[in-house]
Amino acid sequence: MPFDTPLAQEIWDKKYRFRSEAGEDADLSATLDRVANAVAGAEKPAVRKRWRARFRAALDDFRFIPAGRILAGAGTARNVTLFNCFVMGTLPDNLSGIFEHLREAAVTLQQGGGVGMDFSTIRPSGAPVKGVGAQASGPLSFMDTWDAMCRTIMSAGQRRGAMMGCLRIDHPDIESFIDAKRDGTRFRNFNLSVLVTDAFMEALERGETWDLVFEGTPYRTLPASELWDRLMKATFDAAEPGVIFVDRVNALNNLAGSEVIAASNPCGEQMLPPYGACLLGSINLARLVGSPFEPDAGISAETLEEITATAVRFLDNVIDISRYPLDAQAKEARSKRRIGLGVTGLADALIFCGAAYGSDEAVALTELWLGTVKRAAYRASAHLAAEKGRYPLYDSAVLDRPNLLSLDQETRALIAENGLRNGCLTSIAPTGTTSLLADNVSSGIEPVFAFSYTRKVLQGDGTRREEPVTDYALSEWRRTRADYPLPDEIFVSAQTLTPDDHLRMQAAAQRFIDSSISKTVNCPAEISFDAFKDVYLQGYQIGCKGLTTYRPNAITGSVLSVSAPAPASAAKVSTENALSPRERRLEGATYKLKWPLSAHAVYVTINDADDGQGPRPFEVFVNSKNMDHYAWTLALTRMISAVFRRGGDVGFVAEELQAVFDPQGGAFMDGRYVPSLPAAIGRIVSEHLGMHDHVAPATSPDAACCPKCGQKALVRKEGCDTCLECGHSKCG
Repeated sequence: MPFDTPLAQEIWDKKYRFRSEAGEDADLSATLDRVANAVAGAEKPAVRKRWRARFRAALDDFRFIPAGRILAGAGTARNVTLFNCFVMGTLPDNLSGIFEHLREAAVTLQQGGGVGMDFSTIRPSGAPVKGVGAQASGPLSFMDTWDAMCRTIMSAGQRRGAMMGCLRIDHPDIESFIDAKRDGTRFRNFNLSVLVTDAFMEALERGETWDLVFEGTPYRTLPASELWDRLMKATFDAAEPGVIFVDRVNALNNLAGSEVIAASNPCGEQMLPPYGACLLGSINLARLVGSPFEPDAGISAETLEEITATAVRFLDNVIDISRYPLDAQAKEARSKRRIGLGVTGLADALIFCGAAYGSDEAVALTELWLGTVKRAAYRASAHLAAEKGRYPLYDSAVLDRPNLLSLDQETRALIAENGLRNGCLTSIAPTGTTSLLADNVSSGIEPVFAFSYTRKVLQGDGTRREEPVTDYALSEWRRTRADYPLPDEIFVSAQTLTPDDHLRMQAAAQRFIDSSISKTVNCPAEISFDAFKDVYLQGYQIGCKGLTTYRPNAITGSVLSVSAPAPASAAKVSTENALSPRERRLEGATYKLKWPLSAHAVYVTINDADDGQGPRPFEVFVNSKNMDHYAWTLALTRMISAVFRRGGDVGFVAEELQAVFDPQGGAFMDGRYVPSLPAAIGRIVSEHLGMHDHVAPATSPDAACCPKCGQKALVRKEGCDTCLECGHSKCG
């Protein structure tokens, strides 16, 4: 099964190709064979061969795309989970319990799972801590600890961990939570969401006041509109927090009789109970459209039903073959057998059918296709229940839940007879990397973000080549309709759509989804606050369970930045900087660093050189009476100085230093948790460069730099930051 693009080949080779001492996946077909064989292993021996073939056929041509954890881990015998999504247990309001949950989150991240936490159970800042005569530091201070932990863990050796932090709208620290990302430095490994209740939305509509309380004790009262405006201004300025309409989530949950949901996974498509787990997979609608661009283009209902049934069985089997970081997660997953089957390639499928994203035609097709998926998924689960048994916590009252009341009578009768194998079935997850693997089909139910851009591809010899990346639908148009003008009215992108277009599509999809949807409402930088401020309110009114927005801004930068080629003169300057000698006398500054865990101060000296374009860092020295640090500080300063002397953007040095975690523990400095002494030195480098902590300097006010490769190529979609240059992703 060959790849159509070098980018897809690269992604497979780096992320999903299994290598071990015994050998490696020879090609993509071998990877898919490995996955199909592993998943079929959950079947009875007599039918295993037949289902292996069915699963393999569904994977062929990327018609069904399991989530990345499954592609990378199934059949490898590695100690990793095949689940993408977890919500951790309920945080207790005591120190030992909080740090036990920190450990559990670390274990989960290490094995490849993204995690979500509700911090609403931790007492607010300033509350008394009985027995020790102290005041509580509040949930945000503990979130700093989670953030530092997450920076140190490479999830299953593939990517940095991803987390979602949630706080209720009535928690006394909610205002600080709302504003937490305004400086661009805090909670870099968290997505943030406010848990908004129906009671708050009613108070907002009626113009009433709102009480901030903790365990029945009132702390403050303020107008609901004031708190809402604060939330909207924060997301306008900094793209976060998002919102989760938590009462609606619980009211529409199939499993409401056996669980209470108070958090979501990092990207928001899975609202889960304590220790909840869900695995993901997507049906690629773009690959199922027959006669693309023709008047009769469409998706066969029979084909869509068949692949849905196969995908449900596939994901159900994964529950049985996966490892789980924690026993509590295994128990939760097996007792409810929740799966998250979704779709990807929706925007490209709409283009193939001549429907502009956000139009009436697009809404109608979305409802048709997702309605078919929902019906087929429930029927498949009912048939599985008859064959393999119902999920252990099955309750016939599920037939009265809203998601099942909308099913046709034939499907409801089948469920009444057999029950269900799975407590929840559908979800729409972010599919950024797997969509690129499938020749860059549009991701999830998002519109096409950019129809073409250039990506730098790392070569085996360490050099990079530029590779054009083109959306799948545009590639197909060029391949089959090159002699015809491009119909701009259907080739619409996120850059041209209105917030209303996004909301209509999300609401249309939500009506057919058990869990939730990972989607970003992209807004232009020039949108006024008055035009923006009602986006969350409109989403609530039309039935969305949660929302996140993104507007290019001075804090996070632009959603997508395409860098122009550097002029020859700039390249010459860079080369000259690499060879520039040291002047006899340099100006600089010496910073005193009092590391709490050391008896002696550390002095950091950074000297600057001036090449005619202003001062730039040239060398660094670290000195202290404490000789315990001598060897590594000497090595560190020599390496950093070598980087400085090469010139160019050296902000990544501060970024990398601040991500260093000391397994012996860090310390609090100036009210902030610093994970190690090198991280503290990194803060000084950041200060000297005029940066905020953890943020490399952008070359223009609206630019967004990737924290991994430093390129201005971050895309925000489906609640995730994804780098178009190196593939770095900040979500689960």
